[in-house]
Amino acid sequence: MDVSRKLPVAILGTGNIGTDLLVKVLRSEVLECALFVGRNLQSTGMAKASSLGVRISDQSIDAFVRNPDCCKLVFDCTSARDHLVHWPILQKQGKIVIDLTPAKVGTMCVPAVNLQEGLQAQNVNMVTCGGQCSTPLAYAISQTLGKVEYIEVVSSIASRSAGPGTRINIDEYIETTQEALEKFTGCGRAKAILVLNPAQPCIDMQTTVFAKVANPDLPRLDAAVRAMVAKLQAYVPGYQLVIPPIYENGRIMVMVRVQGMGDYLPKYAGNLDIINCAAMAMAEEFARKLLGAPAPRDREGAA
Repeated sequence: MDVSRKLPVAILGTGNIGTDLLVKVLRSEVLECALFVGRNLQSTGMAKASSLGVRISDQSIDAFVRNPDCCKLVFDCTSARDHLVHWPILQKQGKIVIDLTPAKVGTMCVPAVNLQEGLQAQNVNMVTCGGQCSTPLAYAISQTLGKVEYIEVVSSIASRSAGPGTRINIDEYIETTQEALEKFTGCGRAKAILVLNPAQPCIDMQTTVFAKVANPDLPRLDAAVRAMVAKLQAYVPGYQLVIPPIYENGRIMVMVRVQGMGDYLPKYAGNLDIINCAAMAMAEEFARKLLGAPAPRDREGAA
């Protein structure tokens, strides 16, 4: 492989998530940002991109209609409703789309769990921030202990880290997170709860997973959870195990905390950082696949 080659990508959506993602793309060894697309040239995100020498456009999805050859892969960082409009256009152009909205159009992907499945899809849905945080733990529980009768996930995030896009998509967030939990565990009943915490100073993202199982083998589960946490940390450095698996009141409980990398967003915004890190992990694997580069050792063998 020519190490000087990078996969051209575009970012659609210039809010907090899109701008933080831009900083991550610019640091990547295999991706380059060919276009940063929004609706308002005066926005903070546009100003940041312009200052970094990135080509910008305020034409939204029309930017791709007018310049269909600008990139191979598009990150959609807008909203679930907007993604339903964007996808048919990008699909027709043959773009690989990594959807960071809870639109549930494409293949749900959590890189630590089903990265290889995601690589076969043209539209990859990154579930939700809570889904990226909790699904690997739920998956480890189901794979280790067998049938899960009921699973519940409670994520607390700093209120200041929940921007307009997050608040508009609350219902979609809940539905998509629950669907991912059911898909990856085989559990027929799942519940997701999101708490916006107004505390000052702002708290880091914290997620607790509760699971009702018939076989609470804690030593086996502890090993599986720690292995999964290590897998997450390969692409989400701030993912930390706070409470290892315990069994009480007939339920397994495990808790994690996520601190962001602080690229563009504050470190307490781990909820936004984790979905961006997951999207980057997916995009970089697509780039390696298309450019013919070997996968990093720590991601080889991902299911």
